[in-house]
Amino acid sequence: MNSAVEGGRREIHDVVVIGGGAAGLSGALTLGRARRSVLVIDAGEPRNAPAHGVHTYLGREGVAPGELLATGRAEVLGYGGQFLSGTATGAERDGDGFRVRLADGQEVRARRLLVTTGLVDELPDVPGLAGLWGSDVLHCPYCHGWEVRDRAIGVLGTGPLAVHQALLWRQWSEDVTLFLHTMDDPDDQQYEELAARGVRVVVGEVTALETREGRLHGVRLASGTLMSRQVLAVATKLVARAGVLGSLGLEPADLEMAGAVIGSHIPADVTGATEVPGVWVAGNVASPLDQVVVAAAAGVRAGAAINADLIAEETRRAVRARLEPFSAQLEREVCEVVLGDRRHGL
Repeated sequence: MNSAVEGGRREIHDVVVIGGGAAGLSGALTLGRARRSVLVIDAGEPRNAPAHGVHTYLGREGVAPGELLATGRAEVLGYGGQFLSGTATGAERDGDGFRVRLADGQEVRARRLLVTTGLVDELPDVPGLAGLWGSDVLHCPYCHGWEVRDRAIGVLGTGPLAVHQALLWRQWSEDVTLFLHTMDDPDDQQYEELAARGVRVVVGEVTALETREGRLHGVRLASGTLMSRQVLAVATKLVARAGVLGSLGLEPADLEMAGAVIGSHIPADVTGATEVPGVWVAGNVASPLDQVVVAAAAGVRAGAAINADLIAEETRRAVRARLEPFSAQLEREVCEVVLGDRRHGL
């Protein structure tokens, strides 16, 4: 992808945000309103692109994902934010800040980094499933349950959380079938719970999804039986898009739920601060289970924390300048922050 800058260019930015989804844009907006210079690097590959709408986002219920992002970009631009289309491939220390490398060879510099690259959904390997992802193959009932209410819903059993998933989807439809597929058999208590809620259980591996006029028609079993279903709920593996952080020594950790590994994430504190000073994360790269509205809130929180961190650094320098009117080292530091590569006539 050829990179293109939108909104002007600086030699060094207060903050570079890597990832232009809800978390990244919210962080950039918060920092822009705090009068910080912000550059957002975005590869244009949002996780929710296949979805028809964003849900449970108060005031924006049902908005198309692309429309939400376009509105957010315009708001960030309105506060002086800048955008760079491209893929960040790595980052490294550069003095007191960072240098970020892009796939096309460009480099940008920043005092702080906010990484909001999200995650990738690894889908179960069932023929026909990927082509229906985001329409008739779904993962989150809070995101999509209302839209498929009262339909014939199947749940693909791929792990120990499948029973929980089936009972959850039962809230939106009385016609729910759990396909055991590759999961272990439920225990006696789980069978009792499924039976009590009217969830059917089908033994046997699912070998394909079959469509009719582009919509899910049924689930084909290894036995050859075709079970009619309109919707299939699946559990994806939630893999953090964290490659850009590897060069800084930040590696994904396993994300567990009820004793099962369901994906990976970059560990951080409540503000999004990682173990590497100056680097924050927000959104699904840090918390894969968060919906769009929660990811946006995490971006705001991280943006505020980054601004506070920059203020603390600037205050320390101001105190030093007050107590030590002239210092060659202080002059170099000020030139670095204010002038970037233009310092000393370069």
